[in-house]
Amino acid sequence: MSKILLADDDQLLADLLVEYLQGQDFEVQHVADGQAAVAAVQSNPPELVILDVMMPKMDGFEALREIRTKSLVPIIMLTARGDDIDRIVGLEMGADDYMPKPCNPRELAARIRAILRRATLESPSDENGSLNARDISLDTHSRVVVCADNKLDLTSTEFNVLHALLQNAGEVVSKNTLSEAALGRKLLPFDRSTDMHISNLRKKLGEHPNGEARIKTVRNQGYIYTLPSEDS
Repeated sequence: MSKILLADDDQLLADLLVEYLQGQDFEVQHVADGQAAVAAVQSNPPELVILDVMMPKMDGFEALREIRTKSLVPIIMLTARGDDIDRIVGLEMGADDYMPKPCNPRELAARIRAILRRATLESPSDENGSLNARDISLDTHSRVVVCADNKLDLTSTEFNVLHALLQNAGEVVSKNTLSEAALGRKLLPFDRSTDMHISNLRKKLGEHPNGEARIKTVRNQGYIYTLPSEDS
């Protein structure tokens, strides 16, 4: 039974979500503010966190920032419907996914399952569970990424996006393929989540030794993990 932490001060919605998720075989702990959420992650680590943006004592963004300093646990943000800024900010800060409020409990449960399933992704097609491309290596068993001799702290979704890119290094991977690989769902209209995860990866990976971008955008097609020639 997967352990879920729900942080939301809307008691009516929280009661509805807790009841539904427990009926879907999730163990759910509910807290009503951001400070309690941070404390709960530290004292009783969950397998996934659901954070509302607007909460007392500490809002969802502050809680997300605090959690990310100590944990890479998957996080879904609950944002006001139509508030694109909140969604983008959350993803920039390291959230894995977002849902608008009021959210559909059935869809939320599906998102949780998809993220948890991909948080333990192992690809049997990778020899010894490892992918290597020039100075970067990705281990699908330990979920460790080393780039230029530095171990990277990646969220589960960032790891899965990079995994899909490295599996197809030197080839274009569509945004929809990346969304399905990382989040377990097709790309939605006006969905910026994949773009933001790519942006976060670019910051963490840096450039190739020759100064070339590791991940390039191919307009109207998707993204490509580049493989510069050895002598460039």
